[in-house]
Amino acid sequence: MKYDVAIIGGGPAGYTAAEKAAKGGLSTVLFEKNALGGVCLNEGCVPTKTLLYSAKTYDQIKHASKYAVSAENPTFDYPKIIARKNKVVKKLTAGIRMKMKESGVEVVAGEAMIQGKTAEGDLLIQCGEQIYEAKNLLVCTGSESVIPPISGVNETEYWTSREALQSKELPASLIIIGGGVIGMEFASFFNSMGTEVQVVEMLDKILGPMDKELSDMLQAEYAKRGVKFYLGHKVTGIHGSEVTVEKDGESFTLHGEKVLLSVGRRPITKGFGLETLALEPFRNGIKVNEYMQTSLPNVYACGDITAFSLLAHTAVSEAEVAIDHILGKSRAMSYKAIPGVVYTNPEIAGVGKTEEELKASGTPYQVKKIPMAFSGRFVAENEMGNGVCKLILAEDGTLIGAHLLGNPASELIVIAGIAIEKGMKAEEIKSFVFPHPTVGEIIKEAL
Repeated sequence: MKYDVAIIGGGPAGYTAAEKAAKGGLSTVLFEKNALGGVCLNEGCVPTKTLLYSAKTYDQIKHASKYAVSAENPTFDYPKIIARKNKVVKKLTAGIRMKMKESGVEVVAGEAMIQGKTAEGDLLIQCGEQIYEAKNLLVCTGSESVIPPISGVNETEYWTSREALQSKELPASLIIIGGGVIGMEFASFFNSMGTEVQVVEMLDKILGPMDKELSDMLQAEYAKRGVKFYLGHKVTGIHGSEVTVEKDGESFTLHGEKVLLSVGRRPITKGFGLETLALEPFRNGIKVNEYMQTSLPNVYACGDITAFSLLAHTAVSEAEVAIDHILGKSRAMSYKAIPGVVYTNPEIAGVGKTEEELKASGTPYQVKKIPMAFSGRFVAENEMGNGVCKLILAEDGTLIGAHLLGNPASELIVIAGIAIEKGMKAEEIKSFVFPHPTVGEIIKEAL
């Protein structure tokens, strides 16, 4: 069982690499112990966005009167919302299986275990009773939820994103520990569904490294909708439905029917024999070069295990770079313009540098900022809605950062990302013809 490429992990990095390698003429085997699609497709990106769209639709109906449309007593069927989410996941995972089959990828369902190297330097992987040999190995094992060592956590039936997505019952109240991307998306969903939501965050802001001004605006919007925020608070204990928090030496207890832990994710580096290769570490993952090679040149790492950017779209790009390198095309991975998106309602998205980063490094910059209401399309579709388009330019006018609050920020951020990656100046971007009326015009308008 000899292959040109062996891949451990069938998430966005793994299945992208497998398809590209096989189409490039490389014999390819892909190992996946759970389900193709990884966390992103099965218990992350896709299922959460499916639920959030149901919530957004419900919100639109509830507020239809803003648009002179009458809709009395709107309701929802929660078990059916979950069933639709499962149907979407099933459809997309089936599509990935079909891609693998059509590309000629050998998919092995089971737990792969790295056994070491041959005398020639090829990699040996065992799965079940079978030993596989590969010239190149891609480690794409993804990440897992971090469970902090909080007093009482092991005796409590808490939720992670997995359990929150699987539950067919809507809790009356929910305490979310962690105000990052995952925490805020679940806060948005459950708030729309009528659940009483409380968010506890150790930092003094939500959404971690995202632009503070826009993060604060989003927090204010959700506070108006009834979400309670406890920023700068440390959780010291979880006991059933009670969560003890502390700030400035004072502690008090929050009560909620369910507790959702969303304090972050960490790379999976154990349980598949990685230690046999003695690769150089980086943070809590594996160190790679610009071509995604580890300290062993024929072992590559892509996705969350690189501990650099735990995002599905980053994983896909890293996988493409790795396979290109194996195929003899030396294209370096660029992290210059990795977009970050939070699919709340309204959405928030950012790419490139933030003001906070630039201030910390002492780098000069200029800001171009206008309300989203400068877009006619935005005003037409967002009655009473607010939002901001903030563009950050270097001293020479090159776009180096973009941050948007307002729908559809997730789609518009692509425009800014391309401009930042290509090193475009404001004058060049302004020369492009944007269709009218579109919300995307806000980028040109801001410049």
